[in-house]
Amino acid sequence: MHLSPEEWTAIWLSLRIAIVATMASLPFGVLTAYALARWNFPGKTLFNGLVHLPLVMPPVVTGFILLILFGRRGVFGPFLASIGIVLSFRWTGAALACAVMGFPLMVRAMRLSFEGIDRRLEFASSSLGAGRLWTFALITLPLAAPGIIVGSILGFARALGEFGATITFVSNIPGETQTISAAIYSFTQAPGGDAGALRLTIVSIVIALVALIASEIIQRWAEKRVASFE
Repeated sequence: MHLSPEEWTAIWLSLRIAIVATMASLPFGVLTAYALARWNFPGKTLFNGLVHLPLVMPPVVTGFILLILFGRRGVFGPFLASIGIVLSFRWTGAALACAVMGFPLMVRAMRLSFEGIDRRLEFASSSLGAGRLWTFALITLPLAAPGIIVGSILGFARALGEFGATITFVSNIPGETQTISAAIYSFTQAPGGDAGALRLTIVSIVIALVALIASEIIQRWAEKRVASFE
C-alpha cells in the first residue's frame, strides 16, 4: 500500500495531536476522576454533568463553543494571542478539541478505578504516619494504575478519531489541522478520491487496533503488579 506525502502528513499530524491531547489532559483527568470518586462538594452533580457533556452534545456544538471561547475574536482569544498562543486554525487548537472530546471517556475509566480501591489500604497508610499526598502518590495512584492506563488509551483513541469538533474549531488545513479523519472526508468529496480514503481508513483501523492491543497488554501487567502489591 503506497501512501502519498500528503497522506503521511495527515497520519503523523493525527498521532502528534492525539498524543499531545492525551498527555495534556491526563493530569486533569486524574484529578477530576479522584474528585468525583472521593470528594463530596456542593454542585458535584452539576460538575459531573459538565465533565461528561461532550459525550452527549454534537461534536460540532463543542467545536463551536471552543471557537467562541478561544477563537481569534473569542472570549479568551485576543488575550491568548497577546501572549503568543493562537489556537484557532492551528494544530494546537486541534489538540485542544481532541482533548475536550476524549476527556469524559478518560475520566469515566479512572473514576471507576478509584472507586474500586480498598480504602482500608489508604487508612492503613495514614495510620502509619503517611500524609494525604504520600498516601495518594504511593498507595492510591499505583492501585488505580490499570484504570488510568485504560482511560489514557480511550482518550487517545477518541482523539485519534475526532472530526466534528476539530473541523469546526480549526477547519481542514492540509499540513496544519488536516488529521486522518479530515483527510478521509476531503477524499470522499473529491472525484476519484475513494482510493485515498480507503488507504487512510485502513491505516486508522491498524493504529486503533495497535493501541487497543497495547492497552490490553499494559493493563494486564499493571493488574498483576497491583495484585502483588495487595
